[in-house]
Amino acid sequence: MIKISGLTFDYPGHRALHQVSLQVETGSVTALVGSNGAGKTTLMRCIAGLETPLSGSISVAGMDVLEQPREVHRIMGYLSDFYGLYQALTVAQCFEYAAAAQGLPAAAIPQAIQTTAQQLGLTERLQQTCDKLSRGLRQRVAIGQAIIHGPKILLLDEPASGLDPEARASLAGLFRQLQAQGMTLLVSSHILAELDEYSTHMLALRDGKVLEYRALAHDSTELVRHKSLRITLAQANPGLRAQLAAEPSVQISASDERSADFIFSGDEHAQAALLARLIAGGLTVASYADQKENLQQSYLRSVASYENNGQTARSAS
Repeated sequence: MIKISGLTFDYPGHRALHQVSLQVETGSVTALVGSNGAGKTTLMRCIAGLETPLSGSISVAGMDVLEQPREVHRIMGYLSDFYGLYQALTVAQCFEYAAAAQGLPAAAIPQAIQTTAQQLGLTERLQQTCDKLSRGLRQRVAIGQAIIHGPKILLLDEPASGLDPEARASLAGLFRQLQAQGMTLLVSSHILAELDEYSTHMLALRDGKVLEYRALAHDSTELVRHKSLRITLAQANPGLRAQLAAEPSVQISASDERSADFIFSGDEHAQAALLARLIAGGLTVASYADQKENLQQSYLRSVASYENNGQTARSAS
């Protein structure tokens, strides 16, 4: 659905994106994660055709974003992290304005307003002005403006920022509903636990580069190759981390003298062989079990791998 090739973007004195290449699958919900300044917002704005990159290409549904921006906008919705609403307009008027701006025929707009309001739970609020709404409801109105024209792709930059837990849960349900209707979503957020509830893929950025883009292991198929394990000892052993670090199939996430969380690459036989080696090495293992890898662990694993590769390259030079 979205194909990016060699995308590079510069701000004065700073390279925000560096040779970004990836392909976002149709019908997926991609969690766009990374630290502040990683390039997440810049990437979204480039996809939306709001920024012109230094080099590279972006196509959406086979259309070049730079060459056919208006055609792309017809099938795309975009919610900025700093969205705006007209305070004096009613919810219905906001939807009507957005629908007209997206080129919907006048005859189709009333039904689009009703459908969008029902989808977002705003039917009873259509005649209220935006200045009378809570932050959570205002967020829904902003999303409604982004989807009023029935886009195939929805870009959302920090959509849950400032919302309470109940509003966030409601928003997660909405995103799952939109995906079930065939929409492709790209969602940026610092709240990884929230993204974990509905994301199918993870796109991790760091320093303007892609750390990793892959499907998440909600159905455990990915965990056949990468398992999140925890080992706990019956008594403390200061050599625990060193023994694990000596194993090429192990990437340590956290550890102390009594326990360690780590990512293991291998099948069940290799996992059993690792346990045997640890016991033979003098560790008094009390427990050794799989853990479901959540989005935050997946992201931290990508960061650790990136940093380890960087250290290896610097050592080699």
